[in-house]
Amino acid sequence: MPVLRRIPRLVTCADPVGQAELGEMRDAAVAWRHGVISWIGPDRALPADFAGETEFECDGGLVIPGLVDCHTHLAFGGWRADEFALRSRGATYQEIAAAGGGIRSTMRRTREATETELEARSRSFLEGMLRLGVTTVEAKSGYGLSLADELKLLRVYRTLDADGPVPVVPTLLAAHVVPPEYAADRRGYVDLVCGSIVPAAAAGGLARFCDVFVEEGAFTADEARRMLRAAASLGLRPKLHVDQLADGGGARLAAELGAISADHLEYTGEDGARALSAAGTVAVALPIASLYLRQPPMRARTFVDAGCAVAVATDFNPGSAPSWHLPLALTLACTMNGLTPAEALKGATRYAARAIGLEDSRGALEVGKRADLVVLDADSPDEWCYHFRPNAAREVFVGGSPVHDANLAATRA
Repeated sequence: MPVLRRIPRLVTCADPVGQAELGEMRDAAVAWRHGVISWIGPDRALPADFAGETEFECDGGLVIPGLVDCHTHLAFGGWRADEFALRSRGATYQEIAAAGGGIRSTMRRTREATETELEARSRSFLEGMLRLGVTTVEAKSGYGLSLADELKLLRVYRTLDADGPVPVVPTLLAAHVVPPEYAADRRGYVDLVCGSIVPAAAAGGLARFCDVFVEEGAFTADEARRMLRAAASLGLRPKLHVDQLADGGGARLAAELGAISADHLEYTGEDGARALSAAGTVAVALPIASLYLRQPPMRARTFVDAGCAVAVATDFNPGSAPSWHLPLALTLACTMNGLTPAEALKGATRYAARAIGLEDSRGALEVGKRADLVVLDADSPDEWCYHFRPNAAREVFVGGSPVHDANLAATRA
């Protein structure tokens, strides 16, 4: 029964309510059996039963739950650096998309890529995330936009999840935009999503959630209702990209449909925040996208004050958020979204796990949950978020297994 001992400062995130409630312990220890936490408490109170077991020394630092990135677009072909340059000269997201760029540009490259190529590329991204302390990743399709190519992306996620060590939670996002071949037949594409893509993803057990991008240039609220109700009837719980570029009532739509999360929310007002709170829908802040698109950031304090659980994620994708650096997103959540470091950390652990339906098994350090732990080279959440570095993760454990040791990596280098 392995034990991580002599932890100067540990935060459990065990309290299910309270954005800033981290459940701090001093001079602590954590023990686990078969990858699940079996004991946690003061080091001096470690039961005698643990004597002689494998011990890991914390050697200073801060221990937190493994980070959960609850919104990524992990598998895609190519990059879109040219669009970054265009936006630097003043082009908008909508103008770039109208000129044939944006999501449809990535769609073309993703369709050209083989399943093996996408798998290898995505695996390299996951390895980078893991070194940062990210121990669970949600991954969306959405760059195939055809039956064959959407299933191709979801199969990539199934393989990555099976191979480990980072669990991958798959979300179907066939309703990202209307693909070019259906430009004159929007209803035909919605029919395809409802009648073919959603049933195939559900029947194959390839997705847990179904997401829709509701925005001008993407899908309407009525189209989203139809697709998400079809998905829910087959066991795929709704998620929504909403209110990113304008307040289109997307938060209220997410609440109406019982979505597990509503993501972006840059333009959502107080009424939308209250609706999400009443529905128990997690509000997901994506500050890296706001930064790259030069959009007003989500006003996270509005959601916290309304009683919402606010998660923080990267939105990693090749266009609007080309970074998988979740600790960067946490720093930006403090500087742009108005969260405190404690609130941001809760948002990337327990509340991020809630946003993907895994709150019962991860996102917190407590008995019965998976032993996902990160040892940070920091004295507190405040210092960690304030003093941004390439990587403060000293050690990472997934399911109790040590998967990253910065000291060993430095020695090998």
